[in-house]
Amino acid sequence: MSRRSLVHLMVAAIILLSGYPALAENRLALVIGQSAYRSVPALPNPANDARAMTQLLSDSGFEVLAASDLSQDQLRQKVSEFARQLATKGPDTVALVFYAGHGLQIDGENYLVPVDIDVKREADIPIQAVRLNDILNTLTSVPSKMRILLLDACRNNPFPEINKTAGHGLAIIDAKTGSPGTFVSFSTSPGAEAEDGNGSDSPYTTALLAAARQPGLPIEETLKRVRLSVNRATDGRQTPWDSSSLTEDFSFLAGPTAAGPKQVATKRTVDDWKRQLQGKPVEVANEMIVGDGSEEAYEAFVALYTQPPFGRQAREWLDRHRRMVAWNIAVITNTAAGYRTFLAQYPDSDLAATARKLEERLRNRLNIATTVAAVVGGAPGGSGSVPSNPIGPTNISLPGPTCPCNALPSPVKKVDVPKPKDSSPPKRADKQPPKRARGSDDDVVVYRRPPPPDMYEPAPSIGIGIGIGGGFGGGERGGGMPGRRGGY
Repeated sequence: MSRRSLVHLMVAAIILLSGYPALAENRLALVIGQSAYRSVPALPNPANDARAMTQLLSDSGFEVLAASDLSQDQLRQKVSEFARQLATKGPDTVALVFYAGHGLQIDGENYLVPVDIDVKREADIPIQAVRLNDILNTLTSVPSKMRILLLDACRNNPFPEINKTAGHGLAIIDAKTGSPGTFVSFSTSPGAEAEDGNGSDSPYTTALLAAARQPGLPIEETLKRVRLSVNRATDGRQTPWDSSSLTEDFSFLAGPTAAGPKQVATKRTVDDWKRQLQGKPVEVANEMIVGDGSEEAYEAFVALYTQPPFGRQAREWLDRHRRMVAWNIAVITNTAAGYRTFLAQYPDSDLAATARKLEERLRNRLNIATTVAAVVGGAPGGSGSVPSNPIGPTNISLPGPTCPCNALPSPVKKVDVPKPKDSSPPKRADKQPPKRARGSDDDVVVYRRPPPPDMYEPAPSIGIGIGIGGGFGGGERGGGMPGRRGGY
């Protein structure tokens, strides 16, 4: 028996003998490891990460659907298969997705990268990859107790063709804006890149495998330990990030606090953090803010500590976090003015090229709408107003007739029409009309049959259709095709 298997058996025995309450809910997990990329260098660790996570989740009571090295079609099929299985489990089910492999952002949208992708230009990514929000939409469409998404997917951009125009890392996903009961974890902070690691597993998965085996440890505390561990292992170069809208506690292994209503933590202000950090050794203060992961904690730290390396690392984290929050606001509002505001604040960021592209696209669209409105606005029946920075199709009423020859004649009034006189003599009520003589063919009845169908064409039919686009995360950025959503 291997050492790892022996450890798993010991953990299971401890849980059984400790009297901890059993996990009541159903648990279903999808685990994907993408290593064997075909058009870019392979990633050694995702396949290892997926195998190790499959074992951890199996030990934690999950039924696991595992897959590796998936093409785009296969990745979509696995997500659909997972959703079908989730629907059969019932609403009291914890759904978890773990993904290890390449992931990147284009135009503010996050994409998971299949192994068969072959990118020549930035526009290839939305066509050949799988949009992360489509996976989230699929999960939230099925009633479940909670949804947990663990992404070890923020590795360096492997496509030199788009390195100068696409932003680094992944864009922010705010779980609080979606359905309650969602937890999202990135292997590094938004806008940053994660390391694949020198061992058999990535730094993120290595830390997660260790922290998740603590019985009864809530998932927020688990990821706090993961942040600290990864930050130490990478000398501050990588710090995991998470966003939560969970309403109940969750732990991987059963324990004293494995289930029940979630305890809401009190949010601390910058001044609160300054009082807590004041006088602490810089190493201790740094671990406190890394474990917390809030903007307020980092802002208080950089105000009190400036010495390298911790002062510099905290400043870099804070600047990147604020930039990604501003980018998230620009992407959500999706207006030319919003992108101009972002460019004014961060003209030299790695997202500046994308912001300029989307701002120009929206500005050109607004100019076209304004021109059309000016042409038809002065005509009778026209409408000369359009919304600023439209993000959907602009509806403009058709102009009325402008030529006198096209004008309809005025209706004739009733009083203008003379009533015709009745010249026929009045009928006598007591006199019956004369009877007509009966003819020889009066009993003949003639029925006219319509021609057979092949002798004439049927009347043309008229179809009326309405297209409705939908999806978590919005439509195409910059006002591309109105109402279009990333199709799953």
